[in-house]
Amino acid sequence: MNKTDLVKKIADAAGLSAADAKKALDATTVAIKDALVAGEKVQLVGFGTFAVKERPARQGVNPATGDKIQIAAKKVVKFNPGAEFEEAVNK
Repeated sequence: MNKTDLVKKIADAAGLSAADAKKALDATTVAIKDALVAGEKVQLVGFGTFAVKERPARQGVNPATGDKIQIAAKKVVKFNPGAEFEEAVNK
């Protein structure tokens, strides 16, 4: 499913026009992104939790040459599905 398909499903389920559904989806994704950038956790009960985690610097290996390389520390977004979501997927 891509963004266009998701917008159509939102529009049908909520009784909105496609334009309004796209605005709602865009506003939702911007709100989630802004919260994560600010260091906040986004918890949607029944769906899951988005959070930013720190990945420490580490040493890796270049697979082409076998040379050791330093991989920089960075922040990554993690998603932990909620119990209802996991249950629905695993049926």
